[in-house]
Order: sequence, then structure tokens, then C-alpha cells
Amino acid sequence: MIKSIRYLLLITVFLDACSNTKYLTGNQKLYVGGKVDIKNKDLKKSDRKALTDELTGLLRPKPNASILGLRPKLYLYNITRTTKKKGIKHYLNSKGEAPVLVSAVDLDKNSKILINRLQNEGYFQADVTGDTVSKNKKATAIYTVNTGPGYTIRKVTFPTSKNSLDTAIAGIANKSLLKPGDKYNLDVIKSERTRIDATLKERGFYYFAPEDLEAHVDSTNIGNHQVDIDMQVVNTTPDKARDIYKINNIYIYPNYSLRDTSLMLDSAVKYGTYNVIQKRFTVKPFIFKNTVQLQPGNVYNRTDHNKSLNKFINLGPFKYVKNRFEEVSTDSPKLNVFYFLTQYPKKSLSFDLLGRTTSANYNGAQLNLNFRNRNTFKGGELLTVTLFGSTDAQVSGQFGGGHPLTQVGVQTSLSWPRFVSPFKFKNDNAYIPHTNLSVGYSIVNRSGLYNLSSFNGSFGYQWRENTHRSHELNFLTITYVKPTKVDTAYTNNPLYQNNPALKHVIDPQFTFGPSYSYTYTNTTETYRTNTVYFNTRLSLSGNIIGLVSGADTLGGHVKKLFGTPYNQYIKLENEFRFFHKVSTNSQIAARLIASAGLPYGNSTILPYSQQFFIGGPNSLRGFRARSIGPGTVNPVVYGQQGGFLADQSGDIKLEGNIEYRPKLFSIVYGALFADAGNVWNAKPHQAGGTFGSNFFNQLAADVGFGLRFDASVLVLRTDLGFPVLKPYTPTAGTNSNSPVFNLAIGYPF
Repeated sequence: MIKSIRYLLLITVFLDACSNTKYLTGNQKLYVGGKVDIKNKDLKKSDRKALTDELTGLLRPKPNASILGLRPKLYLYNITRTTKKKGIKHYLNSKGEAPVLVSAVDLDKNSKILINRLQNEGYFQADVTGDTVSKNKKATAIYTVNTGPGYTIRKVTFPTSKNSLDTAIAGIANKSLLKPGDKYNLDVIKSERTRIDATLKERGFYYFAPEDLEAHVDSTNIGNHQVDIDMQVVNTTPDKARDIYKINNIYIYPNYSLRDTSLMLDSAVKYGTYNVIQKRFTVKPFIFKNTVQLQPGNVYNRTDHNKSLNKFINLGPFKYVKNRFEEVSTDSPKLNVFYFLTQYPKKSLSFDLLGRTTSANYNGAQLNLNFRNRNTFKGGELLTVTLFGSTDAQVSGQFGGGHPLTQVGVQTSLSWPRFVSPFKFKNDNAYIPHTNLSVGYSIVNRSGLYNLSSFNGSFGYQWRENTHRSHELNFLTITYVKPTKVDTAYTNNPLYQNNPALKHVIDPQFTFGPSYSYTYTNTTETYRTNTVYFNTRLSLSGNIIGLVSGADTLGGHVKKLFGTPYNQYIKLENEFRFFHKVSTNSQIAARLIASAGLPYGNSTILPYSQQFFIGGPNSLRGFRARSIGPGTVNPVVYGQQGGFLADQSGDIKLEGNIEYRPKLFSIVYGALFADAGNVWNAKPHQAGGTFGSNFFNQLAADVGFGLRFDASVLVLRTDLGFPVLKPYTPTAGTNSNSPVFNLAIGYPF
């Protein structure tokens, strides 16, 4: 069998070679690529390889695309050749590639391109010769490169005149990218011009451009293959590029349209440091108080310019921002600033139909009806009202369909693009802070088990410190859950009687208190080899009132608020992710979660909505969702007919994951992964479920592999996980070591 496969592969390669070249006529030869042979013994091996790869990438034309030496697109083109302009054969032919012939290769032109690149990198004496090597009907271009010596920088000088422009350039010379002893490189000189221009823009030189700088390179009378570089301002640089400009007046047009041609300066309404001009009253002038960073009388700088543009967009009501600077007069270096803002439609109505998979291994759909008002009180406030309905079921559950979950409700939120507070907060970065108020109500029905009504509300702030750091502070978060119907099939089951977590699901729950979250991430900076994500969140409930009132559930002193016992706890959550780029098309991703909640005073267990769960498509993928823990407790199937795996929860969670993600082809990525973790109770409610010194021996673990179909806008994921460590003693119905298949949307972390 193995020999047959080998023969088949050899025949396939042979047929491919013949089938693509047999279509060539006369002296035609298929161009299969170019090679660069560098003759310079002084180059390090790594430098030689890098230079070879760089020069090879400049060669044109590119040969026909190949996979493992095969050229399927060329073959498709050859076997579907047709003179027809439509039809299936024409369509297939258009998806192929015409043969790239060696006659299309211009050896002289490519040689000149390589010489130019080498000279730009300091090999001023470089020489390149090209030739072709043919074998049968195929040809390769060979370029022999004699680089000559590489030149280095001996000295760098900057302008010495005392005018404002030359003085400014000389003042930033200590941060130059051009360093004595470095290799000469034209790209570095261009980057140095860009650096100087960017710095000058911060110091008021609005009209200066990189083209106003030139580098004089002297290599004629210097031995040891060195050059001197003299950076100078071009003599033809206009006077206004040499002047430092200050801001004069600022004008904002909040409801601009392309039909507007008049500036209407006589209609300007002054507010603080800027003027607002609007044909009809659509926004209150104070909305731009923390948006405009440029100030009249101050020197122009690019940072404040860009911050302002970013803030205008982030305010919310504005779809487009057009910016213009105009000289006040030729006699005075001052600029008037104009911001032309185009608004979104104020009100909108939309429908969303969502398919989803949840962390509890439920699959279902949700329908949302959204109303949005982007400028509710003419201060950029965003009002959102969402009516929703959803249904979810464990259609691929290990224990049957479970009990389907349906939910209907309404969620309303109001967001102000500023801090709403009696205190004044300075906000001079590029981001808009938000004050958020939200209220919602929903009815949850778990078929055959119970119905719950739930109310939630919160008030707090969200703000971004910089590109990497963001914060969320909620002064008050309220959750009130009350059972409206409980089926006896739930309460009469022995599992309910023996599991405090399941009993707590249908208890009236009242949670209120502050929370704070901090996030650091640089994962959007894809050029980095290593990136990280870190989030920590602290949540409190009923702490002060519980301490003042002397709440003590274990001592029989249960305290109530509005007739309902309230939850008292402190909870800390931590999640850290690390991503290492192995190559352009592969990555190692790792995650560590360490979280804990401490119920005390008026509570002996965290409220169900605040408990931790583990297992499932985004957690331990070798186990069913929420099926592990606490500790060594064995997961039990709840109910006999259409039973489901009861959610196993805890007050403490430890989890670690690692995954290797190579690109296989096209949009398909692979994955090799390992997961480990568990949850525990903070207090002894269940035998074997309490966190202790032997926690490490109670970890569950799995290994597995999967595929990711990454179409950018949507990632479809499949994982097959194999359990390798189980913290509990298996019993009938749960002792299977069979792999668990997971179908999910998005990456697990």
C-alpha cells in the first residue's frame, strides 16, 4: 500500500511537469524563478541570507505560483484554454495563471534594480550580472552579485545657522537615527527626515515638509570606506515653512454638509476658546469643551491636532470630520482652524438576528430590536433601548437536549461622552471618557425547572488612559433576581437537596455595590513578537451595610433590604494572556486565570450570577461545559428524561491554557492545545469541594487539536479535546474517556 502511494506521488509530479511544459510551443521556456548569488566573503551568514532574500524579492516577473513544486493554477489555465468569452470553461480559465515565460525576463533591468538597492544600502561599488540557465523546457535566471565594500557613517552634521528653523533642527540632533559607525542606508536617511519633520510639527512649523530637508553625502575623499552626511534645509524652502505658527481662532461646524459653501463667520457663537457655527441648533456648544485640544495663542503642534480629530469622531454623533487650517495673513504666522462635522442620522431602528454558542455549551438564536438616539439631549448622549428574545438548547449535549432556556427582556442604556460629576476632571488625551447609566429587566424560563425574573442597573465611568490602558469604575451595580415559578421536578430531586449551589439558583438574590476593572493590552500591535493582555476586576456587594448592621448568616442574623436578604462578598478576578509570534503564519497563545470570591457576613456562598464555572469550548475543552468541580465533586446528571449535566460552580477558580496556532492554508488555521484547571468552594458546603493545600492534585486536564476557519469578520472553530486528568472518581454515566467535540465561534482566548 505504501509503495503504491509513493508511485502515485511520483507519477503525479511527473505528469504535472509534463502537462505544463507540453503546452509550450517552439523555443518557449517556462520561467521557474530567479536566484541571487552574492560574492562577498566578508558578509556574515545572517546578513548574507537577509540581503539575498531582500534582493530576490525585487526580481520581476514573478514565476507561476507553486505548491510543493506543483503549479495547479498554471495547469488549470492550460487545460481550460478557450477562445470563448463566457461559459464554465472561460470562468475556470480566468481563475488560472497564464505561463510566465523566460522571454519576459529583462536581465539588464533587474540587474540595474539590484545595483540601485545595493547602493542605497551602502554598497557603492556593487556590480550585478544576469544570465539564464535552461533545462528541458524550464529556465532559471541567475544574478551574480559582487557587492564590494559596505560603507559606514563617519560623521553627521546639522545646520549651524541661528534662525529659528535651523536652531530647532540642531536642537534635536541628539536623537538622530544616523549614528557614526552605522552602515550607510538611504532608507534610514529618509526616516531621519520624517523624524525631524514630525518633531518640528510639534514645535509650530506647520508648513514644513520632509522634502525641505536634504542630505549631502560625501564619500569622495574619505578612506576606509566611510561617508560624511550633512543634513541641511533646502535653499528653496518657502519662508512660511521656516516660521513658527500659532493658533488664532477655532471654528466648529456641527451640522456641515457638502452643499455648505459659506463660512458664515458672522454667525459664530463663542464658547470658551472656540466658536460654534450651525445653521440650525443641533448640539449644545459645551459638547466640544474637552474635544478641542488646540488653544488660541498657543503654538501649533501635531499631537493636539490629531487628538482633536480623534475626539470629534469618538464623541458619537459625528460620522465624518473634515479639518482645515488657513493663514490669517501673510504678515503674521497665525492659523485659523476649521472643523467641519457631518452628523449621523439622529435616530435609528435596527433588527439583529444572532446565532450563538454560549460558555455553557448551549446553542441558539437571539432576536434584538434596537432603538438608538445618538444625540438625545443635544450633548452627544447616546440612548439605546433594546428589546430582545432568545432561545438556547444543548443540541449537542452529552446527556440529551437538556432543558431549553428562553429569555425575553428589555435593556436600556444612556451614555454621556464626558464625566458627569460635581468635580472637574482634566481629559487631555486622545480618548473620550463615558459616563454610563443602564437599567434592564428580563424573564428567564428554563423549561421544566424554573422561571426567574431579573432586574439589573448600573452607573459608572469608562475611560481610556492611553492606547494600552483602560479603566471601568461602576459606583453602583444592582442585580435583583426573584423566582416566579419553580417546578417540583427541580426541588424534589436529591441533587437539589445536596447541592447548595443549585439551591441558590432559585433563591431571591439581591446584589449591590461598586466594581472596578483595569485592562492593559498591546495585542493590536501585530508587528510585535510578544504581546500581552491583562485584566483585573474587583467587585463588592453589601460590605458597608453588612458590617454596620452586624449581618451574620451562620449566627442566625440574616439581614434584609427591601424585604430580601442581600449578598455580601468581595470578589477579585484576574486574567493574563500571552501571545508569541513563532513565525509570520504561526503563534503560541497562553492564558492564566486566577480568581476568587469570599462570601461572608450575610452570605455563605457567592450569588449564582457571580460564581465561577469551568469546562466547555472556551475553557477545558476535553470536558462538557461547567461540568468540573468544585474540587473532587463528581458531576451528576440531573433528571432522568431529557436530563442535563448540572452546572458545577465554585467561589475560587484556577485555569491555564496553552495553544499552538499554525496557518495551514488559505483561511484555515490549526491548533494543538492543552488545558488544566478547576473551581472550588471557599467554605465547606460539599465534601471534597473546598479549596485546600492539595488543590494542585485536584486539577482537571485535557489535550487536543482543532481547526479555525478565520475569515476575519467571522471565526468558526472546531476542537476535539481528550480528557487526561479527572479530579473526581468516575461513576456510571460520567466515566467515559471519549473525546469531546466543540463547535464555537471565535478564538477561545
